[in-house]
Amino acid sequence: MAESLSEKEALQVIGQVKHPAIDHTLVDLGMIRDIVVEGQSVTLTFVFPFAGIPIKEMLIDSVRQPLEKMGAEVDVSEVVMDQEELQKFLAMEKEGWKGGL
Repeated sequence: MAESLSEKEALQVIGQVKHPAIDHTLVDLGMIRDIVVEGQSVTLTFVFPFAGIPIKEMLIDSVRQPLEKMGAEVDVSEVVMDQEELQKFLAMEKEGWKGGL
């Protein structure tokens, strides 16, 4: 049996994932919340600026893959930002935009 994943390790991995087009991490952008680590299970919520975001799967995989490499089972739920969260996101997006995709 694999040893359980520490919350610190999981949060460190999640906290390093940057948005591909914005020079900020997904956590800084407010796109990940409700992170729960229990044994080998990591549950988290992705918070998207709008429904139908074209790079949704890429963003989820950018967090899921490093966690799975550490032996975690990852369960992701999805919600859309409320107006206040969206305003913060858009301000950070404008300030950190590096383009691409």
